Amino acid sequence: MLSGFKQFILRGNVVDMAVGVVVGAAFATVVGAFTKDLLTPLIAAIVGKPDFSAISFTVNGSVFAIGDFINAAVAFLLVAAAVYFFVVTPVNMLVARMRKAPAPADPTTKKCGECLSEIPIDARRCAHCGQPVGVNQAAA
Repeated sequence: MLSGFKQFILRGNVVDMAVGVVVGAAFATVVGAFTKDLLTPLIAAIVGKPDFSAISFTVNGSVFAIGDFINAAVAFLLVAAAVYFFVVTPVNMLVARMRKAPAPADPTTKKCGECLSEIPIDARRCAHCGQPVGVNQAAA
């Protein structure tokens, strides 16, 4: 039973996932600090109010603190924008650069030297004019 657990833990994708979670947590801290220390003050400088938590309304004695929700939504949008523009876009550009163009396909036809019609590459005689065509003739 323990040997099965050991095989499960030492499987490559479990270790890769664990590394991904640790790196993701560290990255979340960096993105959170970027949002809190740079983007939120920038929005506060433009709009004039960095904290919306004081916004609320009351209905029949129940207080609806929508400001906290607005703060969370703004923080989410800022983190999503930071991740997209500083991670997703550069990674997509790198992947596009690394991708090689597919090799051109081998030709399947050649031109008849007499009538210039397209014929199969292995043809020995042109189907249109009947002229013999060498099998080793270069493809056009």
